Amino acid sequence: MSDSKSNKPEASVYRSTLNMPDTPFPMRGDLPKREPAWAKEWDEQGTYQKLRVARKGTPMFILHDGPPYANGKIHIGHAVNKILKDMIVKSRQLEGFDARYVPGWDCHGLPIENAIEKLHGRNLPRDEMQAKSRAFATEQIEQQMVDFKRLGVLGDWNNPYKTMNYANEALELRALKKVMERGFVYRGLKPVYWCFDCASSLAEFEIEYQDKQSQTLDVMFPAAEPAKLAAAFGLPQLNKQAFIVIWTTTAWTIPANQALNVNPDLEYSLVDTERGLLIVASALVEKCLARWKLEGTVVATAQGKALDHMPFKHPLAHVDKGFDRISPVYLADYATADDGTGIVHSAPAYGVDDFNSCISNGMDYKDILNPVQGNGVYAADLPMFGGQYIWKAVPVILDALKVANRLMDTTSLEHSYPHCWRHKTPVIYRAAAQWFIRMDEGEGVFTDPAQKPEKTLRQIALEAIEQTSFYPENGQDRLRAMIAGRPDWCISRQRSWGVPIPFFLHVDTGALHPRTMEIIDQAADMIEQGGIEAWSRVTTEEILGAEEAKQYTKSTDILEVWFDSGSTFWHVMRGTHNDMHHDQGPEADLYLEGHDQHRGWFHSSLLLASAIFGRAPYKGLLTHGFTVDGQGKKMSKSVGNTVAPQDVSNKMGAEIIRLWVAATDYSGDLGIDDKILARVVDGYRRIRNTLRFLLANVSDFDVTTDAVAYGDMLEIDQYALARAAQLQKEIIGHYQVYEFHPVVAKIQLFCSEDLGGFYLDVLKDRLYTSAPKSLARRSAQTALHQITHALLRWMAPFLSFTAEEAWKIFGTGETIFLEKFTDLPEGDEALLAKWTRLCEIRNVVNKDIENVRADGKLGSSLQAEITLSAQPEDLALLQSLADDLKFVFITSAANAVAGDALQTTVKVSENAKCERCWHYREDVGVNPEHPTLCGRCDSNLHGDGEVRTKA
Repeated sequence: MSDSKSNKPEASVYRSTLNMPDTPFPMRGDLPKREPAWAKEWDEQGTYQKLRVARKGTPMFILHDGPPYANGKIHIGHAVNKILKDMIVKSRQLEGFDARYVPGWDCHGLPIENAIEKLHGRNLPRDEMQAKSRAFATEQIEQQMVDFKRLGVLGDWNNPYKTMNYANEALELRALKKVMERGFVYRGLKPVYWCFDCASSLAEFEIEYQDKQSQTLDVMFPAAEPAKLAAAFGLPQLNKQAFIVIWTTTAWTIPANQALNVNPDLEYSLVDTERGLLIVASALVEKCLARWKLEGTVVATAQGKALDHMPFKHPLAHVDKGFDRISPVYLADYATADDGTGIVHSAPAYGVDDFNSCISNGMDYKDILNPVQGNGVYAADLPMFGGQYIWKAVPVILDALKVANRLMDTTSLEHSYPHCWRHKTPVIYRAAAQWFIRMDEGEGVFTDPAQKPEKTLRQIALEAIEQTSFYPENGQDRLRAMIAGRPDWCISRQRSWGVPIPFFLHVDTGALHPRTMEIIDQAADMIEQGGIEAWSRVTTEEILGAEEAKQYTKSTDILEVWFDSGSTFWHVMRGTHNDMHHDQGPEADLYLEGHDQHRGWFHSSLLLASAIFGRAPYKGLLTHGFTVDGQGKKMSKSVGNTVAPQDVSNKMGAEIIRLWVAATDYSGDLGIDDKILARVVDGYRRIRNTLRFLLANVSDFDVTTDAVAYGDMLEIDQYALARAAQLQKEIIGHYQVYEFHPVVAKIQLFCSEDLGGFYLDVLKDRLYTSAPKSLARRSAQTALHQITHALLRWMAPFLSFTAEEAWKIFGTGETIFLEKFTDLPEGDEALLAKWTRLCEIRNVVNKDIENVRADGKLGSSLQAEITLSAQPEDLALLQSLADDLKFVFITSAANAVAGDALQTTVKVSENAKCERCWHYREDVGVNPEHPTLCGRCDSNLHGDGEVRTKA
């Protein structure tokens, strides 16, 4: 080898002397391929069970799962819900809580029963329908469980709760008994929401409002006693036939009309027209005449109260004897002059107000006409319209009224109307004998006086709401308004797949059997052994004996499905999973569902817990929005804008779904499409690349032998840890109030700005060029090691797969989820303030260097030598760094001088470039044996090493 060669070593020789980073943590996550292995490992190694052991004896945190329905594949809304729950539980676990999460499923109910009817027909024996439904639900749960695990959700998957488990079905009956003992259950004939497709009553929670096209109609009811009507209006007699005119949008209720309502305090006019003397509210005379295309003169007026009990005839009384009946006028505040005629026709079987008005005016329950059957068809014996489906009968009824000369006007109207939230079809109010939970004063069946609370259920529930925390806070007003205005809760359904109401009713009186409370216990015992099928198979004779069986019929009603899920605090948390509730106070720290559950699960759970315990079953309620596409439109298969979580997991990884959920403000709707997910992927890469840099630069660091005490660390390292501690306090604060998108935003900013844009950028020279075991390098590695520990814990609740992958390389424990948030040295305010200002100054300097580079005068910033003029306060900060100032600005030289304002003078260095560290220095070649090395590199390689104190 020639002398010239030996005097000019190759750059590659010096490259091998650098402390180049190294890690097996790959740059590419390859998430779709690698995530399933982590999920499988958590499952097979019993990670959730190990977390329970690790936190045994620590304070409990319980997020109680609102059970998804066991039917169909999970959709993106399910993914949002389960991931939010998972993030909360994991963050609480990292805080040191014994954070429990038992997933559950809602199993009974109509959708599954409908599926079985489609597969096997509607005529299956009841117990066979139930057994097939149970098998179907089991298949659905297994499918959904696979997808939930794939999303990285940790929970007690080996022992979830299912509302159809025998023990849960039995305990649900015991909950019913408890509610009865407290005096809240009664039987009544009342109009309840009824869906023809469900062939059952519906709860308030199962109703949604959609626009519906209806026919309005103004109908004439002839006066039955003209002389009496004349006297009410102060007239000696009537010179024409008189009619009271009603306006309605429900033509199908006219055949069941039994009364009329006027407002006692409104003025009504008797108007002379060519169609006769017509009675309408005075304020609406002009509108009515215009609508009917009539001329008319008001001949008399009277207050509504003067018409009390005034008799009129049904509009079809003269057409068919079946309608030859009287419709008396009753006084009611809900008759107003806002629209129509100011008179409301009353069909008590089909409206709550109508029902209450008729009953309060002395009508007997047995006299209420209820011709509409459960399938929406009029009973065969209804005159003129029997056997017709009510919606199809509307034009027939209109024609009959027209022919009878009783129809004044009809027109089409689009209005908001209640629909079944399952079938999306219009529902009606329909009177049926049902079981109710009473909201206000009144007596229940089999009340135990010793257990009956002093307050009404509505009062108890409203007070419980005041004791509950809401996230976001506006949920409190929403739930309060719903409880304040809701009617009694109809808890019975006329279906098969559900928990039976084990009542026996007397064939003559309808009274419950005197041993009902014992029978409930007997039924619960049977169901605990053989499921609800066991009760379906048992006969009345077997329970009551042959003699009594002749006098009683066995009820076939079931408890509505909201009673199932609403009572899980009782039959799950105090029953099948009874280690999962607080000894004092509510059973759960948090219930979390979509905001529609203010009228659903939150609502039913509140009412049942208030009925049984006198309080809410939860300390806090969290609601999230619905998933929409990137334009904010509702997702629909027909529109083609749905996003399947399974597809995203297979293409990008479940981690991307998790990061999207965490990064989105869930208090509103959550938008998702390919563009949004692409941005999430970019954000994920930034975090992963930062993590990879950290792991690579501590790969030769042994914390037991190499760690540097905080007080001995370089100042910038102390600052980096103090900044991390400051951020950690904010992050834990966000986690404690269930805020995730600020956590993601702050971590991403920390990675890109605090670390990538500053600290790691400054650190590279020291990490790569210092002697491997020098204080300078070990100080940096100590900081990086602690920051990595902190970062992995911050991200573990949402980037669970990535945190676990990194932990296998970096950590010492079995799983990241067994860890707690790490303790970081906080530093002092002065240190944080000093380096925050230095970062600001650095940003200004960087812009000045960039301007010179843009002119083509400069290559890298290391080619620059800068002089900073600054005012006294900034000057003191800059000068305190002494020779280390240049490392902060990544220049080859930096000098600070006094000046009137912050100003940078950039000079291109005339010195030679060090082959190893790439700094331009006067002392390059100071050692003749290494002519291309600067003095500090020579010292780092062959001497005592350079001394740094600040950066």
